[in-house]
Amino acid sequence: MGSLFGRLSSCQKLGLDTSVFIYHFEANPVYLSLTTEILKGIEVGHWKGITSVITLMEINVRPLRLGQPEIARMYEAILVHFPNLKIINLDRDVVRKAAFIRANYHLHTADALQAAACILHGCDTFITNDRLLNRLQAELNVVLLDDLRQDQSQ
Repeated sequence: MGSLFGRLSSCQKLGLDTSVFIYHFEANPVYLSLTTEILKGIEVGHWKGITSVITLMEINVRPLRLGQPEIARMYEAILVHFPNLKIINLDRDVVRKAAFIRANYHLHTADALQAAACILHGCDTFITNDRLLNRLQAELNVVLLDDLRQDQSQ
């Protein structure tokens, strides 16, 4: 698992932002090797993965806009059945934590909900590509895909 494995070697539970899945499902050439490595590590049990139902919503937007509901259903099925990946529902505790995050870190609602779900479910690292989420470093180790990509190229 190369440099990614080294960078995340002390992690046990990875929170995954929607971008990880979107880049992977769309085979984004800039990020595909990283997302493959991350998802393979979760699949084989090296890490436990956590995301929220926000991801289920966000990954379905583009296929539905393009009139491809079968692709949306396929994406959801992949996530729901993915080994070692837990999809967190939004309950009152998550919503309270998200309100705290929005109030203190000035993040968008979906980002605050995603982060809150991961924090409350014991993630030690959150993988995203949204630089604004770096504001959460006091709450959670935020790792950007762009930074991992730079690490790989060095």
